[in-house]
Amino acid sequence: MTTVEDGEAPLTALERDAAALPPSETATATFGMGCFWGPDARFGAMDGVVRTRVGYAGGTEPEPSYYSLGDHTEVVQVEYDPEMLEYDALLNAFWANHSPFSAPHKRQYRGVVLAHDGAQREAAEASAAALEARTGQSVETAIESLDAFTPAEAYHQKYELRSTPVLGDELEDIYGPALVDSTVAARLNGFVAGHGGADQRDALLAEVALSPAALSELERRL
Repeated sequence: MTTVEDGEAPLTALERDAAALPPSETATATFGMGCFWGPDARFGAMDGVVRTRVGYAGGTEPEPSYYSLGDHTEVVQVEYDPEMLEYDALLNAFWANHSPFSAPHKRQYRGVVLAHDGAQREAAEASAAALEARTGQSVETAIESLDAFTPAEAYHQKYELRSTPVLGDELEDIYGPALVDSTVAARLNGFVAGHGGADQRDALLAEVALSPAALSELERRL
């Protein structure tokens, strides 16, 4: 990914995203871990994550939606650079940020790893076994193969960012429906939710041009 050299003008958000790794060079992971707004922000702030999106998966009913979910689960899908970030690191974040030892009260919010291939499934099963061995507790989180993923409605995508006055409006004006696939939006969505370090935030803000009003609102949330 390109960066801004000292003395150069910051890139627009669109220019920054144009330099992001294309989907053909990323890997994808899918997790259910409760309401999908929080995981979308948490993973979006991780270095090596390129794009995030939320949606519905893990069920059999056709064409799920938020108000007609059927037997599906709310999930986050994480597109990442496999040369910067290992699947095991995503699994570590997954186990640490939901309740793996509790059976879900609702299928909508269950914990589940939806593996994209055999290697992911083996890694997830090995990490679950290691967690059980380390804690002496039984892992209730399901590990299944991903059959299909249905993107959630636009108002669920980058929810924390969309809920941030001025900044969210500015990014929505820039991207429109493409907001969901923006690396910049994924990072900012994480930052306004309290994730990511100061060095990450400073590096992104040095590279991306935002209006003074949007920057002020972002700083107020940090």
